[in-house]
Amino acid sequence: MARPGIIRTVGAHDAMSGKLIEQSGFDAIWASGFGISASLKCIPDGSFLTMTEQLDVTKNIAEAVDIPVIADCDTGFGNALNVKRTVQDYEKAGIAGICIEDNVFPKRCSFYAGVRRELISPEEHAGKIRAAKSAQLSPDFVVIARTEALIAGWGQEEALRRAEAYAEAGADAVLIHSKSPTFDELRRVARQWSGRVPLVVVPTIFQSVAAEELEQHGFKIVIFANQVIRTAIKAMRDTLEVLRRENRAEAVSDRMVALKEVYDLVGVTKMEEDERRFLPVGTERITAIIAAAGFEKQLLPLIQDKPKCLLDIKGKTILERQVAALNELNIKDIAVIRGYQKEKIALPNLRYYDNDRYEDTGELVSIFCAENELKGRCLLLYSDIIFEIGILEKLLKSPADLTIVVDHAWVDHHQLPRPHVNPDLVLLDKPPASSYRFVPPDGLNRLVRIGQQLNPDEAHGEFIGLAMLSERGTEALKAAYTKAATNHPAPFHEAPSLAKASLTDLLQELVDRGETISCLAIYKGWMEVDTFEDYQQAWAELKK
Repeated sequence: MARPGIIRTVGAHDAMSGKLIEQSGFDAIWASGFGISASLKCIPDGSFLTMTEQLDVTKNIAEAVDIPVIADCDTGFGNALNVKRTVQDYEKAGIAGICIEDNVFPKRCSFYAGVRRELISPEEHAGKIRAAKSAQLSPDFVVIARTEALIAGWGQEEALRRAEAYAEAGADAVLIHSKSPTFDELRRVARQWSGRVPLVVVPTIFQSVAAEELEQHGFKIVIFANQVIRTAIKAMRDTLEVLRRENRAEAVSDRMVALKEVYDLVGVTKMEEDERRFLPVGTERITAIIAAAGFEKQLLPLIQDKPKCLLDIKGKTILERQVAALNELNIKDIAVIRGYQKEKIALPNLRYYDNDRYEDTGELVSIFCAENELKGRCLLLYSDIIFEIGILEKLLKSPADLTIVVDHAWVDHHQLPRPHVNPDLVLLDKPPASSYRFVPPDGLNRLVRIGQQLNPDEAHGEFIGLAMLSERGTEALKAAYTKAATNHPAPFHEAPSLAKASLTDLLQELVDRGETISCLAIYKGWMEVDTFEDYQQAWAELKK
């Protein structure tokens, strides 16, 4: 505002149009209420959007650009007290200024023909201006007062009277709107203006007048308010017509920018540079912890001379299959907790921790033998499961702090003869639909109960022994275990003591403490080698 020359401002309806306006060399952006209503909801500009909806889009524009953004705030979203809140929220969002008009609420776009046109009193709108100026924190925040007196047909004298009142109330600039097809009406108004604050103009109808001429007549800001969205609509219609007629993507190739231009516009190049600068080579570091200490006598004599994880299935042990799956997804930090016949587990490039009390303790004690590995993102898995790699891929994408994998095939098949021993059953907050056809639900379900003592007829699924923890989830797991070790009396959930507890007991403890444990739904795609029959089935079904 302090620099010489007219400020050339163009209306944006989203962050991308704002970025293009900036790249084209304009001075500022008009966050158009007309454009935002049309693009966000495809509805008229008639006070149908809430302040939050308009502010969200305007904030996105401001974050995408470095030039000032002026927000079209219609009537200020209410009375003078609402205007104070509007200023506070928009200023916090990084907006350079707002424009509020003296239409009644709900407002109607200035150029809608045949709609009722009423204005509030100049005294009421002056009160809004004073409220706006009292609410701003930065002296650089700009409040533009807009009068619709010419639009309403109330004449130049009323328009000037109102403009003077708004300037007197503290407005930093005044926008006198006009729908005359020529510049003549506003030219006469500008000649009579006192000049106490700068004038703003929106040449939507009188399109032939240039910014230089507007500047000569005393206008400081020119707003080309809706040309971008209107030309965008035409371009989209033309493209769609060609596509419909030709049915070939190539038919519109001459109308499109190259994908690289889109990538440059939205910052892909910068993202790639930041990845090279700040991220380690490969994916985010994830530590996998495999609990392999236990001894299951029901598998004798198969495990007479080796631990269960070293059972060979068509040329590969269970542990080798697990390590290969982890490595394929670039998980190379792998820790194994050994116990029974520990010296037999000696695969290279793994870190080992020993639970020499494996006969007297449960898997939870084994896991915490590797407590030094419990930091950052962690993957916990039982050493007797074989799974499709797609399950692991889905689990790694979970945004939750604690996620377990739950097989919903239990719901359909648990009444069939099963050699499975003591499955870990789960209850969910949203039970799966009972159908032989399984469609994964949108998003993640929430764990309510987990354990081996749940009623099988009421269970919603089976925990397969695979869990993912975020950094926060890992800390929550450790905190719960530490607190249980010092304060929790025996028994510990389904276990007679914490020393005999399973991972599921600690998961239930977390749920009881108010932690959310998310459940990734699957339908089959895994095996557990828990009995001799399981081992036979694995040999029969697995490919090399």
